[in-house]
Formats: sequence, structure tokens, C-alpha cells
Amino acid sequence: MMIVGLFIVIATVYFLIKQYDARFVLLASGIIMACIGGVPMSSLDSFAKNMTNGGLIQAVCSVMGFAMVMKITQCDKHLINFMAKALSRFRPFLIPGVVFATYAVNVALPSAAGTAAAAGAIFVPLMMSAGVHPAMAAAAVKCGTYGSMLNPGLAHNPFVAKIAGVSVMDVISFHYKANIASLLTAAVVITLTAYYLKEHKGYQSTRFEADESFKVNYLYALMPILPIAILIVCSTLFVDKVKMDVPQAMLIGAAVSLFITRTHPVKLSNAFFEGMGKAYGSIIGIIISAGVFVSGLTAMGLVSNFMDIMLNNPAIVKICAAVGPFVLGVIMGSGDAATFAFNEAITPHAQDFGLSQVQMGSMATLGGTLGRTMSPIAGATIIVAGIAGVNPMEIAKRNCLPMILAMVVGMFFLLN
Repeated sequence: MMIVGLFIVIATVYFLIKQYDARFVLLASGIIMACIGGVPMSSLDSFAKNMTNGGLIQAVCSVMGFAMVMKITQCDKHLINFMAKALSRFRPFLIPGVVFATYAVNVALPSAAGTAAAAGAIFVPLMMSAGVHPAMAAAAVKCGTYGSMLNPGLAHNPFVAKIAGVSVMDVISFHYKANIASLLTAAVVITLTAYYLKEHKGYQSTRFEADESFKVNYLYALMPILPIAILIVCSTLFVDKVKMDVPQAMLIGAAVSLFITRTHPVKLSNAFFEGMGKAYGSIIGIIISAGVFVSGLTAMGLVSNFMDIMLNNPAIVKICAAVGPFVLGVIMGSGDAATFAFNEAITPHAQDFGLSQVQMGSMATLGGTLGRTMSPIAGATIIVAGIAGVNPMEIAKRNCLPMILAMVVGMFFLLN
């Protein structure tokens, strides 16, 4: 049974690497393993249970609805252009500044691919016109596409919060120092890499000219970060007076954006619900499928055997929690499937290994996110590679050392 189960797991990873739809692969593997394990209904029960995961659906869908509102009102474009104009005045800090700016955009707009497209369209031409090598310009943007870990709507944050029985903001308040430390590490290392390779200046761009004609509306530029600011203020200053969760903050942000941008109400409403629908189909769909996959692993006894190995060798737990999702994120181009599967199967038992559930869940989330940020086949990598006109592997090579060191530093903070 163990050999058959391991074979199915290896086949699952293979098909995920080959870019087959993650939802289909995880669903099919989970159902097959449940049938072999003699409890076929367990996979279907898991599917039904995860379809109505209230807190998770509320957070993820409302955030992606708000992100769609920011897109149709072009508030995200105003935010990015504002950052670009500020960075152009400080040439020596251009590369780390782009990393920080992209990270900040990704905090407000928690889609790595969406951030890569929106920020890359502004920052890559800006850097290339300033003499930065195209591959390094794209790598700097890609290096900042994990700011979503500080967004309450990132699916992993409410997922870990639900497992641990705490609020989403409790999860973020636990891992934000590790996240910022890893960001600083990545920004410094990729800047040093650019200087070492002599790619920080001297490139003559024939494709892009700096666009200084865009007029930034500063009120528009503030809209993407408004819900995050509301959540932070309410969770720190008015925690006893105002109960504010992610959906409420996103709706307030969308309403204020409607007033500020004077967008047609029906157009804005349609965009919000369209974003919610896409979030359920893509992000929640992976979570549902990962739950089915874990139910199959459980049915075949793989989870219990893995747990026994970890219990008998507690020293490897910390390595598995971080490195496992990181490696799978690199080879699969997405940290979601591996991280959700790990958190579903192992994180509820974190206390057996001397870790808190929030601690282990944060380690898996950061590992998977950094692995995806380094991956040459991630959607965000392919997007910025297309903008810069380079091979995605060139971006991955430049992000390799920054992401590995960022993981080491981030895990150090999470474990201390």
C-alpha cells in the first residue's frame, strides 16, 4: 500500500510539473487513493466539506473582488506610477526600490501574476531605460511578488488561522517580522548580484523609453492600500469598539473607490463579483482539491506513516515544513498546492513536534511562496520575462540566491 501510494504521489508531482491543471490532478489522485484505501466516499466528503469553508471563502473572494475593482478603476496603475516616479529620483536605490515597491503593490493586490503584469509593465521599462539589464530588471520585479503574505486575504493566512483557531491578523502579526526580514535579505542580495554581474547600469534600451506623461492622481493611488490600512487600524486601535474583518474592509474600500473615482456603480459592482467568482474557481478550487488529495493520502495510510517518521525524528520537522513547500514551489511554479496539502495534513499536529500551529503554518506558507518566487515556470515569471524580452530561466537564475537566503533568514525568525 505504501509503495503504491508513493508511486501515485510521484505521478501527481510529475503531472503538476508538466503544468497539467492542479485542480484536476489533485482531485484525481485523491479519489484514486481513497478508492484504493477502501474508503472512496472520504474523498467526496472532503470535497463537499471544503466547498463551504466559510471564513476562507469570505476572505479570499472579497479580496479578489476588490482587486478587480482596482483594475477597472485603474487605481492600481496610479499606485504603481506613483512609486515609479518616486524611484526614478533615487538612481542608486533603483533595484532594491523596485523590489520594495513591487512587494508593497503585492500586499495591496494579492495576486503574484496580477502584480507582475501591473508592476512589471511600469517598473521593467523604467529600469531598462535607466540602464539596468532586462533580465535583472525582470528579476527585481519578480523578487517582490510575495508581499501578499501580509494581506489578510491571501488564502494561506485564513487557512492557517482556521486550523489554529485564531484570527487572520494574529497569523500575520506572527510572521510579518520574518517576512520583512526575508524581503530585506532578498533585496540586498539581488542588488549585490546586479553589481557583481555589472547589470545595474550600462544597458542601452532600444525597446523602452521612460514614460513621464502619466499624471498620477494621489487619491486614486491610495485606494489599493485603504482596506489594509482599515484592518490594521481597527485591529490595533479600535479592537474593542469596531469588529472589522476582511470582507467588511474590502467592501468599504470598494465603496470609497466608487466615490473617489466616480465609476459607474453597475460596472464596479459587476467587477467586484466577477473577481469573487474567479477567486472561487481558481484559488478556492485548489484548496478544495488539495483537501481531496490529503483525504486520499490519509485513506492509504501515508499521512499516519509520515507522522510516525516525523514523531520519531522531530529534527526533520522544521526542515520539512520549510524546504518541502519551497522545493515543490520551485519545480511546480506554484506554492499553493504543496503548501495547502502540507498545512492540511501536518500543521494540525504541530504541537506534537514542539511547534505552534501558526508557527508551522507560517513556515510552510513562506517556504512555498519563496519557492514560487524563484520558479522559472511560475506565471509571474513568464509575465515579466515577456515584458523584458528574456528567457524565464534567466530570471530564475538571478533570483536563486536571493530566495534561498531569504528562506534561511525568514525561517530563523519564525523559529526564534
